[in-house]
Amino acid sequence: MYTVSKYPHGTFNWADTSSTSSEAARQFYMDLFGWGKIDIPIGEGMTYTMFQHQGQHVAALSDATPEALEQNIPSHWSCYVAVDDVDALLPLVTANGGQIIFGPMDVFDSGRMAFLMDPTGAALGLWQARGHIGAGIVNTVGALCWNELLTRDAAAAKAFYSAVLGWEFYGDEHYIHISNRGRNNGGMIEMGESFGDTPVCWMPYFNIGEINAGIARVKELGGAVHMGPNEAPDTGYWALATDPAGAHFYIMELFKAEPWEE
Repeated sequence: MYTVSKYPHGTFNWADTSSTSSEAARQFYMDLFGWGKIDIPIGEGMTYTMFQHQGQHVAALSDATPEALEQNIPSHWSCYVAVDDVDALLPLVTANGGQIIFGPMDVFDSGRMAFLMDPTGAALGLWQARGHIGAGIVNTVGALCWNELLTRDAAAAKAFYSAVLGWEFYGDEHYIHISNRGRNNGGMIEMGESFGDTPVCWMPYFNIGEINAGIARVKELGGAVHMGPNEAPDTGYWALATDPAGAHFYIMELFKAEPWEE
């Protein structure tokens, strides 16, 4: 089964995109992945769209805030990690060289959240679930299947996340795997000169099914593909894409979609 009822502490559980062109981006993702939606008003004429897949929440989209627009912050995806106690972690964040971007704050009766910036400059959400656990389905076609950090200092990132979230790491200089409580939990790449001015960031992967058909569909719907298809050994094929509003994300054809085990 690919449905989830609870995420262990330290596990990636959600992704959402803040969009400067939300109407176009919303329709793009619905057409690309076959998602449905529930629109939730969040005040001041703004909407938080919960995308639906097989009857479950799968990801979300929100309008860029007026402050983000004023600061020319581009459309982007954000990744979130489930934690048992947001407030208890924040002193660890700052003690280990990170910053608190905003929060902690309650999100209605859905949960409590904060956003941190790690010492290498990547933002990550922390989510303490109440009524909303995060994605109710993962790994299968049309669902979130991986999360990845692009950083310029892998050693600093590993030390930070080990101290704050208890993550362990394995792999080599080409790709660093993240393990959380014995479960594969994402990856990390240390960017070299070939990455140019690519910003340090966390990004989500979504299972697209067949990669070449997915690439064609991205382009047909007004998105762009900047890299791929490339093969991740023993895992599948991936491509880096952007939606019509410019938010980057990965699509992936998995050789085998692992069921969720609680």
